[in-house]
Amino acid sequence: MKEDYYNVIGVMSGTSLDGVDLAHIQFSVKNNKWTFEILESETIAYSSSWIKSLKSAVDYSKEQLEKLNQNYTQLLASIITDFIEKHKIENLDAVCSHGHTILHQPQNGFTLQIGNLPEMASLIPQTVVCDFRVQDVQLGGQGAPLVPIGDRILFPQYDYCMNLGGFSNVSFEQNKQRIAFDISPVNTVLNFYANQLGLDYDDKGNISRTGKIDTNLLNELNALDFYQKKYPKSLGFEFVKEIVLPLIESFEIAIEDKLCTFTEHVAQQIALALPNKKGSLFITGGGAYNNFLIERIQYYLPEMKIIIPSTKILEFKEALIFALLGVLKLRGEINVLSSVTGSEMDHSSGNIYYSK
Repeated sequence: MKEDYYNVIGVMSGTSLDGVDLAHIQFSVKNNKWTFEILESETIAYSSSWIKSLKSAVDYSKEQLEKLNQNYTQLLASIITDFIEKHKIENLDAVCSHGHTILHQPQNGFTLQIGNLPEMASLIPQTVVCDFRVQDVQLGGQGAPLVPIGDRILFPQYDYCMNLGGFSNVSFEQNKQRIAFDISPVNTVLNFYANQLGLDYDDKGNISRTGKIDTNLLNELNALDFYQKKYPKSLGFEFVKEIVLPLIESFEIAIEDKLCTFTEHVAQQIALALPNKKGSLFITGGGAYNNFLIERIQYYLPEMKIIIPSTKILEFKEALIFALLGVLKLRGEINVLSSVTGSEMDHSSGNIYYSK
């Protein structure tokens, strides 16, 4: 059987707002076995004005969102073009882009990722595969998480694949189905409090480590309704803004104690979320650098082997997997699993735009 090759760029912007992740990836597939190599990769940080806009956009009017979408599409196009030119990348099959989530309300049949406008293809100019979430929500799904099919195809050797980003999510096989769901906020909250100390983030969790756990706050966080729900379930920034932060702010305690308590909360929820407490746990995302958080997860899962991969996979796994979702779409193959999102059926999601 012939081997197929794909030369693509994966583009991801996550809720932690640390920037746009770009990864140049080469896939090969033979007899349904996929291999990949991450070549050049880079994170382009947002300017402070863009961070402010993306944080505020949850409250924007329809007209403001439309303007933001236009401006963000142009920003993203210039970032991708610079990446292609800088690394002299040629003969691309596609640029596969997630965009940036502004609103995620699957319960209302709505999700919005900006930067996925058709003109992106002409601005780059390349074939663009993007907007992977909308169709799933229209089919009654959560529109998230979408990474699990990539976990199944590219990382089948691990019992659990977990991302610690703006939110934590996990995926695993159960009864020959891929199961996945969001667990809790992580860096959306930890970074919020690090910012109050004049820092971009809590490096290695060193500040959280100095704090004390407030038992009352910890109990109230653990009692939030979301944690009692069965999967499939997903989280958006609205949950942090409307529920989590107001709860934490109602406690007059030191920022260090808020960080420490929330870290403990994240670790406890992760341990509760895994049906089997033994095996291998593959962790990626910025939270993998938070040594204190990893220690607390290990404390609650003493029999679990935690694996943190090479820097390229750790930092660019989501860009890698959205590249894979784009390739699967180009091949007309399933790239979203109903067992994960709760939609009516497995499907091939996303839009393909060709440069004029």
